[in-house]
Amino acid sequence: MTQLDHHVHSISPEVAGSRFLKFIAFLYGIAAYLVFFVTIVYAIGFVMGLVVPKTIDTGPDTPTAEAVIINLLLMTLFAVQHSVMARQRFKAWWTQFVPKPVERSTYVLFASLSLLLLFWQWRPLPSVIWDVTSPDLAVTLVTVSLTGWVLVFTSTFIINHFELFGLHQVTNHLVGKEAAPPRFKTPLLYKFVRHPIYLGFIIAFWAAPTMTAGHLLFAAVTTAYIFVGIALEEHDLVDLFGDEYRQYKQRVSMLIPWRRSV
Repeated sequence: MTQLDHHVHSISPEVAGSRFLKFIAFLYGIAAYLVFFVTIVYAIGFVMGLVVPKTIDTGPDTPTAEAVIINLLLMTLFAVQHSVMARQRFKAWWTQFVPKPVERSTYVLFASLSLLLLFWQWRPLPSVIWDVTSPDLAVTLVTVSLTGWVLVFTSTFIINHFELFGLHQVTNHLVGKEAAPPRFKTPLLYKFVRHPIYLGFIIAFWAAPTMTAGHLLFAAVTTAYIFVGIALEEHDLVDLFGDEYRQYKQRVSMLIPWRRSV
């Protein structure tokens, strides 16, 4: 028996099974991330009315009241899922059933699926609130909206894009690396606003050369939810980082760059 044969035969079934489960968890994290990536790319086309088969202003004709109710229910479903699953108390309960290394990937997957449901079932409200007729101004607004999306993506990479969307966790689990304890840091854009990702979404949603009633409903409700989400998120961050985050709140504005926090 060679040394290699001895090494292979010395691996217990439990160890082999553990490695297999780690690999399955890794594949699950990759799959969840790919679903997210498709969803966020589709979201850009959905909001801006570009390329994708169904946008915020297309879909079945529906009575106005019914369309508003359906759309509000779809956005509420996303908001509840997105907020509840992000809370530390829920995570503590949830990880009794879902392995901790895939908890973030599961959260990302559920959020993506609720958004895909929203895109699929969204009912257009085609009444025009404003329509920019100047080609130059229309192009400017489209450029501003795209800049908002760029800000969203850039901000995720500035902190840790792959940790934010679960890939970092399943990769560490695969190689047997312990996750580092959370550390408070404010790189680049985070020195000017506390929530550049949310700022990017607000810009992307509101900078529209043609604003329909459906688009306005989407922008208004998601903006309101962003403020609720910020309040919940900052409560958790204060619990986690204490005075360090309180001082950051006093020093840096929530969403408007260079404006003093209040």
